[in-house]
Amino acid sequence: MTKPAVSAAEQGLCSCHVCNLVSRLPDGVVAAHCPRCGAGLHFRKPGSVSRCWALLIAAYVLYIPANLLTIMETGSLFSYRKDTIVSGVIHLWKTGSWLIAVIVFIASVTIPLLKLISLTLLLISVQRRSRWHPRQRTRLYRMVELVGRWSMLDIYVVALLAALVQLGSMATVKAGPGAVPFGAVVVLTMFASMQFDPRLIWDPLQKERTP
Repeated sequence: MTKPAVSAAEQGLCSCHVCNLVSRLPDGVVAAHCPRCGAGLHFRKPGSVSRCWALLIAAYVLYIPANLLTIMETGSLFSYRKDTIVSGVIHLWKTGSWLIAVIVFIASVTIPLLKLISLTLLLISVQRRSRWHPRQRTRLYRMVELVGRWSMLDIYVVALLAALVQLGSMATVKAGPGAVPFGAVVVLTMFASMQFDPRLIWDPLQKERTP
């Protein structure tokens, strides 16, 4: 294993989480503030792991009704449908819209679940002070942050259809009760990834951890 470089925290340097100014904290100082914007300075986000766990558990709980409840209701003179995410994917597949079905399934089912599993893995590894593949775990965290916003595809589709396809008694489209927990899952996982401090991944590799 390559010898790790000296961290900024070991040199007494701290980055402001608001304006990103790097400041040197005097030894023995418990509470310090950024000289530029006045925000509190911390070597690591206080309570990062506990807040991330709380948001993640809430997302796990809401993930179940998000996939079981109706997310979209469509009606016309000839039919009326209530679709969950999975039933909507199946309907798209059966009607020949295979590409759209695959995109919706990946964006609305696979990505949220993989985000939950990835954040869980990162939290457990950090709490156990694991030294296992820190570079890969850091890349995993960056990927979770990058793809987070694309999980809202179903909500965007429902919102656009509800706004455009309103022809009175001829055709209607409206969001179902599953749209709320689904949107909440996406938002909670985005907040959870924001609360997670990826620098904790590298702390076990340092000879001395700065308090």
